Amino acid sequence: MTGRPFLSRQEHFPLVGSTNDVVRGWLADGTPEVCLAVADEQSAGRGREGRSWQAPSGAALLASLGFRPTWLPAERAWRLAAITSLAMAEAAEDVAGLKAGTIRLKWPNDLVVEADSGWPKLAGVLGESDGLGTADPRVVVGIGLNAGWRGVDFPPSLAAGMTSLYEASRGIPIDRQALLEAFLSNVEARVERLREGEFDVVGWQGRQATTGRLVGLEFPDGTSEFVRAVEVEAASGALVVEGGSSSRRRVHVGEIRHVRAARV
Repeated sequence: MTGRPFLSRQEHFPLVGSTNDVVRGWLADGTPEVCLAVADEQSAGRGREGRSWQAPSGAALLASLGFRPTWLPAERAWRLAAITSLAMAEAAEDVAGLKAGTIRLKWPNDLVVEADSGWPKLAGVLGESDGLGTADPRVVVGIGLNAGWRGVDFPPSLAAGMTSLYEASRGIPIDRQALLEAFLSNVEARVERLREGEFDVVGWQGRQATTGRLVGLEFPDGTSEFVRAVEVEAASGALVVEGGSSSRRRVHVGEIRHVRAARV
């Protein structure tokens, strides 16, 4: 892996339990930001709500970034996951030769490609934090993107709701190293702008697949409701919805388990 002054530490693992756990350990031991762990395969990868996330060795780009965002207000720490999502969307489009805007964001941070059947998932982003609001805030942002994974090899139980960069590009071979380098270049530029107080609101809002759509919200207690997604709020990162059980309101990440496209 090419060294970057932007990164204080970077390591590649053929197999690891979870890149997020590796980076969290580094930060706990005092490693400065920004640190990076990349793996060919994870044996204990996870997504939101503790769901497992696995892919065959070499089929996905698996990476976690570690931050010490003393320079970022605690209530805006979510923007680190947002800029990571944007950086990967742009890098993936460039490497796969896709038209700008092909890859969308499904709130809060999934990367998807729109299809007649809904929003098949291309990548998931998981942000985890410790000590926000203290003198030692630590944030880990992990991303797993299905890269050269062929559709015929998708797990049957998940195939209907997932895709890969190989499939989205209709068979273009995906160079994971080139994808990683493009991603890191984008992340570096976006982190520097965020440190200066600039967040790409237009880019983040413009890529949202949910905006203007009827969506189903699934709550931790197993209930669900259909609402219309109005926008994503730049100040808080919340999803603004209307309809369902009440008038227009904000929905925050911890309040729901899943957002899905409604079939109409």
